[in-house]
Amino acid sequence: MSSSRRSRQASTSSRISDDQITDLISKLRQSIPEIRQNRRSNTVSASKVLQETCNYIRNLNKEADDLSDRLTQLLESIDPNSPQAAVIRSLING
Repeated sequence: MSSSRRSRQASTSSRISDDQITDLISKLRQSIPEIRQNRRSNTVSASKVLQETCNYIRNLNKEADDLSDRLTQLLESIDPNSPQAAVIRSLING
């Protein structure tokens, strides 16, 4: 079998159906607070749902980075051998 034929078969077998996309967009609508709080969340377009999802993920990443920075600062201000330092290190290292 040629490699181009194999790649075509792989791409068609991994395609997502329209129903699956609709279901995923619906799940995102329910998961993203900015959309869920909207009374007309069912009328928000799929592209808007995806934009809001990306914004939400960016904000979560920023919050996680900020929390990590705060924990690092806290760790630097306490006794490195204390039980609290061990807890903070475990939070930072995940």
